[in-house]
Amino acid sequence: MPLHLSDLLARPDLGLALAYDVPARLLARTVEAATVSDLPQPGKWLEGGELLMTIGLLLPEEPAACRAYVRDVAGGGAACLALGLGQGLPYQEAPEPLVAAAEAAGLPLLTVPDGVPFIAVTKAVFDARAQEQRELLQRAFATQRRLTAAAAGDGLRPMLAEWTAATGVGAAVLDPLGRLLAAGGTEQRTPPPQARELLARVAAHGLRGSAASTAAGQQLEVQPLGARRLRGLLLLTGRPDDAARSVVPGLVSLLSLELERRHLRDEPERRRRSALLSELLADEDQAAGRARDVLQSAGLTAERVRGVVVEAPGGARDGTAAESSPDGSAEGAAQEMAADLALALPGGLVRVVAGAAGPVIEAVAGEDLDVREVLARFAPHRPAGIGPATGPEAVRVSLHQAAGLLAVSRASGEPAQARQSQASRLLLDLGDRRTLHGYADTVLGALDLADHGEELTATLAAWLETGGAWDATSRRLGVHRHTVRNRLDKVMELTGRRLDDPDDRLDLWLATRIRRGGAPSAEPGGRPAPPPPGR
Repeated sequence: MPLHLSDLLARPDLGLALAYDVPARLLARTVEAATVSDLPQPGKWLEGGELLMTIGLLLPEEPAACRAYVRDVAGGGAACLALGLGQGLPYQEAPEPLVAAAEAAGLPLLTVPDGVPFIAVTKAVFDARAQEQRELLQRAFATQRRLTAAAAGDGLRPMLAEWTAATGVGAAVLDPLGRLLAAGGTEQRTPPPQARELLARVAAHGLRGSAASTAAGQQLEVQPLGARRLRGLLLLTGRPDDAARSVVPGLVSLLSLELERRHLRDEPERRRRSALLSELLADEDQAAGRARDVLQSAGLTAERVRGVVVEAPGGARDGTAAESSPDGSAEGAAQEMAADLALALPGGLVRVVAGAAGPVIEAVAGEDLDVREVLARFAPHRPAGIGPATGPEAVRVSLHQAAGLLAVSRASGEPAQARQSQASRLLLDLGDRRTLHGYADTVLGALDLADHGEELTATLAAWLETGGAWDATSRRLGVHRHTVRNRLDKVMELTGRRLDDPDDRLDLWLATRIRRGGAPSAEPGGRPAPPPPGR
């Protein structure tokens, strides 16, 4: 317990007495230390909470000077002032000007009787403070033992319940997206609304920092959990005392170990879902019903899904280190990032595959999920492609298109999504050959995977170059105009583009131009070729 001024007054061996009728609220002041000074202005040498003792050797006798002295002592933060009395000392009782000044300033004034040395008061203060520290450590050790015993149990909740019971401070563990995993109260509950911004701020910085705030009179604190990667967030609701505060690092360590243990325990399930995704993508002619059953067996019930491809860290292209993985390898870093994405994406359909420049991560997400938010949290600054939303049976096509966008994302510095409105203008401005071909693969990828895909692409290119003239296209290709129409209907079905939409038409025209060997060529005389008809 803290040492209060009233505790010192209650000790008969010290014989301390009040120089005036001090209010009870002032007697409840905490005494942090004891010191002696006969300086005329001791305030600047104080830190706050001291019992300042003096024999009054240089104490002024004039009322105004006494008031200035008391103001200086109070301004330095002293808990009280004590005047030593006795034979051979300047004062045998407290002088009236000092008493009046202390009472007016609200500074408790004590007298130390003759025969009680100042060192006795100092020892009493420091003995009491030492006992307070011992009690604090004992309570901290007891709480730590309770937490350690709970950690041997099953899951997060026993530890949180022990913490709350021992400290009175609410605690909850959330995943990196702010979803509740366990709470220390009797009922599972969502975090208070004012905690959301705090949780998002800490999650954005990974393991590099914590944060605290006070909202509506309630103190909130968020600590990151995890060893090498962010596995969760600890939310404390309330103000821990000194004993509880000293145990917070231990609580964070135990919870982090539990989350790492859970991460390892979930590895077989992640492998099963990775195999499930491979099964889904292996069949080129997957029936819609069968594909939907596979997704639903993993818990992904969205009507339409999209493919997501992320370039893993440590690849040959970017030369980044893979320090976030246990073994420091690019494959290990890819698996760690894939595990994070599997946790964040409903269904957890994520796998790591070999790419041309290193491992890449493929995933399937529901159409309604904010994929950009997930990537910003778990794959920040990584090249990523987001394919168009398709039916479950066509997710292979969406993934193929997402892979084609990696070059675009690498050049732009942000995830690239199929059907972005400014994609054509962006690619023309960039002018990088790898980027342009990646864009063409995205637009025409569905045709590449289709039966007679080369014929469909050639028909599309011829139709665009003739300005949409059916007869001219049929003559150029040597086929009936109905064949041209049938092929273009198939192109629209596979790509999801409409030939009567100017933006779609421009994207298709640019992609076929890139496939022919470059950006739009110039006409004789240096004039650029005209844009496609309908634009």
